[in-house]
This record gives sequence, structure tokens and C-alpha cells, in this order.
Amino acid sequence: MASQNMPFIKNLASSDSKIRKSALASLHTFLSAKHIATTLSPIDILKLWKGLFYAMWMCDRAIPQQTLAQELADLIYILPRESVVPWLRGFWATMSREWTSIDVLRMEKFLLLVRRVVGASFRWMKGAQDGKADVSAATATKSKKGGKKGSGKEKSAWDAKRVDQVLDILAEWPFALDEDVKEDSDSEEEEEPEADEDDEDAKPQHESLRKEKTEKKENKDPLHLLAKKIPAGLKIHVLDIWVDEAEKVGMLDFESDEEALKIVQRIIEKIEELEQRTVSPAIRVRSKDSLSDDRLPGNDKKPVEKEDEGWGGFDN
Repeated sequence: MASQNMPFIKNLASSDSKIRKSALASLHTFLSAKHIATTLSPIDILKLWKGLFYAMWMCDRAIPQQTLAQELADLIYILPRESVVPWLRGFWATMSREWTSIDVLRMEKFLLLVRRVVGASFRWMKGAQDGKADVSAATATKSKKGGKKGSGKEKSAWDAKRVDQVLDILAEWPFALDEDVKEDSDSEEEEEPEADEDDEDAKPQHESLRKEKTEKKENKDPLHLLAKKIPAGLKIHVLDIWVDEAEKVGMLDFESDEEALKIVQRIIEKIEELEQRTVSPAIRVRSKDSLSDDRLPGNDKKPVEKEDEGWGGFDN
């Protein structure tokens, strides 16, 4: 089991920055091993993200916080493709669970972490292109500075499956339509029949039914067992920053990238539905603000008309 090979988790929350850095390096090595990363259970992922949450919690000063936030966001680039979606789900589950416990003094660095993860998720949607590996934010920045011209073709190379996966995660967590989405399958199941102690034929059926239901509960993904009560503040933050992060990865280059336009329109549809169905006035207002961003399609800036200054006298 993968969890037996994660002794570094406790060190992620150490008060000693050197120990935290060493634990993070161990995590990189751990996740780089494909045979390990692909066997991580949802519980393992939640344990790792809890450790990473406290690594950010213990990190002081602006520059180290910015560096750590980017490092945590870029972890998806060392994971095998099939492990990225469970990893991102673990992130949103952890942030949703811990959000209300973050104090005012620490909130800013977690706002940055969410921003970086959203940006990394958008960048991951482009996928590996022309046989190249996925590119982290740090690598992308270097390539912009010293890259060759003609790399613009890569901007439109969106991976359809990855796009679907990331948009599904956004709809499932920060853009969840209900303020409190819980797993309802158990309540919808029929009640167990009461076993008659004198009815020998009923006992085996009753026991097998109970065993079957127990197995179903054990096999459920723990991430889906969590009550997805997304804090309003977390939703509002994602509504505030998603357009900025979309712009950074070229998702707003509508004239040169028709596929990007389709992706943005899908996100807009999710936010429109959120605006209509939310019971939170704050989320409704911020949804409207997000949809009215001048950078989105159909929201072009209107030319500002100059006010009539009146008669200015005779020209000399």
C-alpha cells in the first residue's frame, strides 16, 4: 500500500523550513515513480494534501510562499496522466474542508495557492504536444524568454479529454451548483427488510443484502463520500481569478484559437447556471461580475465618448 511509503508526510508540517524542503523533495521523488503514483488511493491523496496544506501553513515570508505555491501547483506535471484528476480532486476536497479554519493573516497565501492550482489546471489542458512533456509554469516562463518564434501553433493544441476532466472538476467543486452537495445514493436505496427470526428463508437473503450494501460503502471513493459543502469564500475567489488565469495560458486568444473560445464558453455556461441556482447573494453578485469581464466574448469595451467641453473661443 502506498501509504506505508509516505513517512515524510509529518515532516511537511515541520516548523523547520529545511525539514519541510527535504520532505517536499522526498514527495517529488515519491510521485515521480509511476508504479507508486498510479496506486495512490483517495485516502493517500487526502493525507498528502493535508501535509501540503500545513507545509503552506507553516511557510513564512512572501517569496518562499510564492515559490511553494507554484511548486505545489506544478506537482501535476510529475504525475502520470491518470493520477492528475484524483490529485486535483484531493486538493479541492482539502481546501473545502480547511478553508474556514484559515485565519486572516494566512489567508493571502492560500488565495495564491488556489490561483496557482487553477492556472496549472488550465495549462495542463493543453497536454503534451509534439512528443514533448507537459510544461510547468516555471518551464513555460523560461521558454517564453528564450524560445523560438513559431511556437504559437502549440497554443491551440488543447487536449479534449483533459479539457473535459478539468471542467468537470470545476463544476464538481468551485462551481458546484448546490451549496451543500452530498452523496444521496444511500438514502435513495430501499430500506433493509426486517428479518423474521423464525423465518429461516429470510435470514440468508437479509445477510447477503447487508453484506452487499457494506461492500458498496467500502468501495466508494472517499472523495465522493465527503460532504461537498464548498465555502462561499472559496467559490468567490475562483470566480474572481479564473479569467486572469485563462488569459495567461492563451485561452482568451479567440481570434487565433477557435477551440479556446469553445472552452471559455463552456466555463461561462457553468457560471451562468451557478448564478441562477445559488442561494448566496454574494456568489450571485460575483458570478455576474465574472461574466461581465471585458476580456470575455460579447463583453467588448465600448468606446468612451469625449464630453463636449463647450465653446473654447476663437482660434488664433
